[in-house]
Amino acid sequence: MNQIVESNDHIVQDKWNKVEEIKAMGIEPFGRKYNKLNMVEDIINSETEFDKDPENYNEVFQTAGRIMAFRPAGKKAVFGHIEDQTGRIQFYIRKDVVGDEAFEIMSKIGTGDFIGIKGGVFKTGKGEFTLRAIEFEFLSKNIKPLPDKFHGLTDIETRYRQRYVDLIMNKDVKQTFITRTKIVSFIRTFLTKKDFLEVETPIMHPIVGGASAKPFVTHHNALDMELYLRIAPELYLKRLIVGGFDKVFEINRSFRNEGISTRHNPEFTMMELYQAYADFEDMMDITEEIITNAAKEVLGTTDIVYNGKEIKLEGFARIHMVDMIKDVTGVDFWPEMSVEKAKELAETNNVHLAPHMDTVGHIINEFFEQKCEDTIVQPTFVMGHPVEISPLAKRTKNDGRFTDRFELFIDAREYGNAFSELNDPADQKSRFMDQVAEATKGNDEANAVFDEDYINALEYGLPPTGGLGIGIDRLVMLLTGAESIRDVLLFPHMKKK
Repeated sequence: MNQIVESNDHIVQDKWNKVEEIKAMGIEPFGRKYNKLNMVEDIINSETEFDKDPENYNEVFQTAGRIMAFRPAGKKAVFGHIEDQTGRIQFYIRKDVVGDEAFEIMSKIGTGDFIGIKGGVFKTGKGEFTLRAIEFEFLSKNIKPLPDKFHGLTDIETRYRQRYVDLIMNKDVKQTFITRTKIVSFIRTFLTKKDFLEVETPIMHPIVGGASAKPFVTHHNALDMELYLRIAPELYLKRLIVGGFDKVFEINRSFRNEGISTRHNPEFTMMELYQAYADFEDMMDITEEIITNAAKEVLGTTDIVYNGKEIKLEGFARIHMVDMIKDVTGVDFWPEMSVEKAKELAETNNVHLAPHMDTVGHIINEFFEQKCEDTIVQPTFVMGHPVEISPLAKRTKNDGRFTDRFELFIDAREYGNAFSELNDPADQKSRFMDQVAEATKGNDEANAVFDEDYINALEYGLPPTGGLGIGIDRLVMLLTGAESIRDVLLFPHMKKK
């Protein structure tokens, strides 16, 4: 035999034996092209009239798919179900219709195999919509048995590691990824209609930038230089605004060499957009438009239940970070205070501080993250982040301690980040230097080297600009009810077995 038997399992061995028997019949067990003219969904939704006599079909369909159920009806007929990405349909194959020679292969095929069927439709006595074959063709043999249909594939680790089996067995999983595609397609269409230009920027960066995160590092042999997988496309996209584009966006893969959890995967998808002559309030408006209309597009409603909570995806709240801290903890950071005083407040309120957090701005942010984030359920734009944690955002006009920035939170999770972009090259250079100083103090998410070319670009002139980033994976989780980010990634990263 010219094959590899992967185990001593008798079912697998029997299937390999069937492969040899199929070859002996002059049929390729792992076949070639089939002219699939109709998706299963098209057949089910057709307006054709039913007729049990194949000679009287007023419409003939030609489809193909994987056999998901297979049962002989005596020695002269078989029933079964085939499935493609659009749905599942019963089929019926009779020996006296397809011919003795064609029907002979029925003893060699079964659940998991692929076949092509040409025929008309009728309803059985039990009312099941059925495709009755005029012709059929064997297309490809399945070797590994599918999981038991009554129990399915339930082991969560196996589902993630062998997503191909998960998709075969779990209809809801397949629907999640179809919904994901619809969400991304909607966002792309929505922005294009608003005259945003879709662009592509580099994945490998010579300098880390655009966000605070730990990067993946690689080496380019020909150039003999270190490169970093992008943690965000921000600085390149803003270069395009400098270059004269008014509205740009990118749906991109970004990478952060950090922990894995139900909310985090080292490789993830985000959408970033930049609009000249706009500010962070315009970004709030467009963020709400995107999420509200995406919900209507894929769910038909903005009222959802997520993590057992009823959430309305419209009419988003807006609140300053300092006001939320005061509401939740009673601590008021509006009056200016010393770092020592802020540290005392942190200690009194059990807010943990890392060694590099030695400014009031850092402490304010920790108050929010540790005391306030988990209290947010309904969609809320939290504004006014301290300048120390917002190196790329424009300072608030009347209070330079804070920035014109927001993060969108829904059910204690961040879904978007946006700000009025800092376009003052001198201020930006100073902020970059502050980041370098933070890196030396042990903050491994701060950028140890700043991007001089980006400063050069700003010196050529960046118009007033609003920028926005939305996490696509988390948005898909929200709109599909997924509990873990791994449920919305086709191939999530896993530890080695």
